[in-house]
Amino acid sequence: MTTRIAMWSGPRNISTAMMRSFGARPDTLVVDEPLYAHYLATTGIDHPGRAQILASQPQRWPDVAAALTGPLPGHPAVHYQKHMTHHLLPTIGRDWLSRLTHAFLIRDPAHVVASYARVRGEPTLEDLGYPQQSEIFRTHGGPVIDAADVLRAPRTTLTLLCDALGIAFTPAMLTWAPGRRDTDGVWAPHWYSAVEASTGFAPYHPAPALVPERLRPLVEAAQPYYDELAAHRLRPTTP
Repeated sequence: MTTRIAMWSGPRNISTAMMRSFGARPDTLVVDEPLYAHYLATTGIDHPGRAQILASQPQRWPDVAAALTGPLPGHPAVHYQKHMTHHLLPTIGRDWLSRLTHAFLIRDPAHVVASYARVRGEPTLEDLGYPQQSEIFRTHGGPVIDAADVLRAPRTTLTLLCDALGIAFTPAMLTWAPGRRDTDGVWAPHWYSAVEASTGFAPYHPAPALVPERLRPLVEAAQPYYDELAAHRLRPTTP
């Protein structure tokens, strides 16, 4: 029986590195942001590679839900679904989510906003996905990990995560070969250069988040959602 893990993350996180980590498992099939085309088609937002994204994935959310909960090629033990929380639009039905095992990758909003502002100048709370992440957590629960903990103690944090998900941790999750994957979304050339050059999680380098003054209210709006999930996060006991 396949364990279908829906990992919910906001942007400007280590979500692609986490996908690499799970993709390094010999028993796992990964899928990259399967609701992206639906999100673009519904919102009309113009992202890099928009036309290619729309052509590469189903644009109807029921088709995406059916693929994520239906038969899988090769019958993998684990199906790792990398999801962006802001892709879960209000018009998407929620019933199919009960057929997945949910997990949550969080990051301090000051760091998210500071990073996002360098890519898109005026993000909104919905762009960051914090309310959607809390909605899914409140309804379905699931283990929570913080990006900072993963980078500080990858082996310990991933072991805790795997235990919580009911799957065995394997050291293969700590390293991977550089380069692109067939499972990467067609948007990879625009966003994945750092991950494509990586062979493991980056070292943790704590530094203050340089948030533009105009975006400080956005950090304040996101903070309660982050704090809600952070209170439940799996905490490594070793550095």
